[in-house]
Amino acid sequence: MPIQMRSFAKNSLTPQERVEVDRVGTLAEHLRQELEEREIAINQAHVVGAQSSAIQAIVSEVLKDELGFGEEVVLTPQDGLVTRARPDFVFPLSSGRGVMAEVERGGTVNNNHDLKDMWKAHIAGDVQHLFLIVPNSNWKRDGGAREKPFPRVISRVGAFFGNERREVDVLSAHVYGYGLLDIEAAVQLHPDAGS
Repeated sequence: MPIQMRSFAKNSLTPQERVEVDRVGTLAEHLRQELEEREIAINQAHVVGAQSSAIQAIVSEVLKDELGFGEEVVLTPQDGLVTRARPDFVFPLSSGRGVMAEVERGGTVNNNHDLKDMWKAHIAGDVQHLFLIVPNSNWKRDGGAREKPFPRVISRVGAFFGNERREVDVLSAHVYGYGLLDIEAAVQLHPDAGS
């Protein structure tokens, strides 16, 4: 299954913000294309029991090595908040403006990592855009379906856009879905995946 992507942007943007959102949209599309080129490697790494670091290493080839994102950068502390937010990847657009990228796996929705990432982007003074890379499906060890994070994340992150009352301080979010939809396809790529 090809890498999926769904993008969201705030309803009301200034002309300057619109230019920035368009620039980030181009960067987001480039990331999607590069992830598609690595789809087989991602599918082989996304097996039952694998760590998110296996997927993060592949994504790092694109974000860090090709697009110039910094890895594990501590964000500027916010007034009144005690946080040492350290996203997986950060890309500076200009002074005080940037993109945060997070790679998730097993805890995407059952541990609310997607919402935590959205919150992290919201409170970060130097981040206005979020790239969230999540699995299409996760499975139990017995091969049964556990969850399908991508559609749930689309719904949850999408709730922060499209209505000014619900919007937060994030100009755009781009959610990517990686991995196969069923364990049978994964087992064909990696025979140990179902055991």
